Amino acid sequence: MNGTKPTLVIMAAGMGSRFGGLKQITPVDPQGHKIIDFSMFDAWRAGFRDVVFIIKKEIEEEFKVAVGNEAEKHFNVQYVFQEIDDLPEGFTAPAERGKPWGTGHAVAACRNAVKGPFAVINADDFYGPSAFSTIYDYLSSNTDESAYAMVGYRLRNTVTEHGSVARGVCEVNEDGLLTGITERTKIYKRGEDAAFTEDDGVTFTHLPGETIVSMNLWGFTRSILNVLWDRFPAFLEKNLPVNPLKCEYFLPFVVDEQIAEGSATARVLPCEETWYGVTYKEDLASVENAIAQMKKDGIYKEDLWA
Repeated sequence: MNGTKPTLVIMAAGMGSRFGGLKQITPVDPQGHKIIDFSMFDAWRAGFRDVVFIIKKEIEEEFKVAVGNEAEKHFNVQYVFQEIDDLPEGFTAPAERGKPWGTGHAVAACRNAVKGPFAVINADDFYGPSAFSTIYDYLSSNTDESAYAMVGYRLRNTVTEHGSVARGVCEVNEDGLLTGITERTKIYKRGEDAAFTEDDGVTFTHLPGETIVSMNLWGFTRSILNVLWDRFPAFLEKNLPVNPLKCEYFLPFVVDEQIAEGSATARVLPCEETWYGVTYKEDLASVENAIAQMKKDGIYKEDLWA
């Protein structure tokens, strides 16, 4: 990896608790392709040639067999491990904690692997071809170290019929810059719109379907890796005493902080693609049907890399 061309960072450390298995390696077509295979293929078509996988150490061999070995035929590949005990000096993980520290911690784990501009995606989300070409083009031309980007999706295109989803709800100004982002962890589909709850369903707040949300498809300069690690201690000091087993250091939280203080900007790159994912087992059939239709439409071949 030469550090000059954009790198693709794929967050794959989650074990898929809601889905009931290691959803990163669940096939979504008869050929055995996973959602991550489509993301890598779309990324390759966009121009990416370097990939960093963020995984847990305990799934390394299984992940390489299912994903990594094939990826190495097309990309320069590195593996980074998101470990619970990878903490700043002076902090110790609670003995009972099994949950990873969140997306901000996951990306910070790349601080010794990524040398230049990079895009970040989730392993288990289908983003669509135009999303990758959009972020690659941005990263290839951006020269401002403090200028980030985010591919913004319409909320109506990112919800499931089968339960809640977590999304970063965005505020965007007339210049197309992100002015704020709030992580909502319990968003439910309501027809063409949605609603979120913060009190386990006692009350709901309406969200229009047109709302721009983050699907964790970000474009960053390398500088954010130091920012994420340097701000992690303050997060731990505040949240460990309150919620030691489940508090999460969200990537959008840090971006939002930087925007508020004026140390960074984030351009929202609009995207009309439809998200597909397997948050729940019941989602799998809809993903399989969507992939089959895209193959009929000529967007993908039966064998992606043929």
